[in-house]
Amino acid sequence: MKAITRRRFLWGSAVGLAAAQALKGNPLGMPIGCQTYPLRKEIEKDFTGTLGLIASGGYRMIELCSPAGYQKAGFGPLVAMKPSEIRNAIRSAGLGCESCHFQFRELKENLEDRLAFAHGLGLKQMIVSTFALPQDATMADWAKAADELNKIGEQTRQAGIQLGFHNHNFEFKELDGVLIYDDLMKHLDANLVKMQFQVAVISLGFEAATFLTKYPGRFISMHLVDWSAEQKKEVAIGTGSINWPNLFAAARIGGIKNYFVEMDWDLMRASTPYLRKLKV
Repeated sequence: MKAITRRRFLWGSAVGLAAAQALKGNPLGMPIGCQTYPLRKEIEKDFTGTLGLIASGGYRMIELCSPAGYQKAGFGPLVAMKPSEIRNAIRSAGLGCESCHFQFRELKENLEDRLAFAHGLGLKQMIVSTFALPQDATMADWAKAADELNKIGEQTRQAGIQLGFHNHNFEFKELDGVLIYDDLMKHLDANLVKMQFQVAVISLGFEAATFLTKYPGRFISMHLVDWSAEQKKEVAIGTGSINWPNLFAAARIGGIKNYFVEMDWDLMRASTPYLRKLKV
């Protein structure tokens, strides 16, 4: 048995204590998570160091971005690592990872390889970050992309992984008098493709709780931001206009399995105290 240095023991104890404290009040009893995309530049320079930074900010789960799909966005150094190596680095930092973003195109073209990566990393969820359709896409274009995603969902389900779809502002505009998001919900198979709701659409006047209750059981996760209507900008969770107790109560109806804060690091770090205290 390897000897444990006093420094490592104290660090491990601190991580364990923080995790225990976090579990006391986390909404829905889920560990607080964050999306790693806002820290992509830091990850490109120092992956393990960034994981430590995330853990020190009070987070216990991360959502990764596919190294192959986001190679040019800052996740390039992870391409050379085996999925098991990435998983071990995450666990060594006191973090967990069950969800990862993927490009739609990479799943269409390299699904077998990405599934192997997902299994090696220990993922339970594979989330398509966007369809990347042109701005002038028609509702028929959106429906076609949804049908393609359903087919991918059949294969991920056979592999034991839940496929999901992440919205941006693109889906919250109307075509022919119909909200794109509502039309997508008609075309996407409720079992094959779950939704990851981007709460940032509050800036457009759309509240997450409305959709989480409108489509019960259709969601798997959320990306969290808070929004100041007065300042017209994102602010730390609990300091903006979003009614978080109401949102998390709706999340139960929606079927949410996890959630990830996604803002600049200073705001993400400032968000964990509120989430730790929030009881729903």
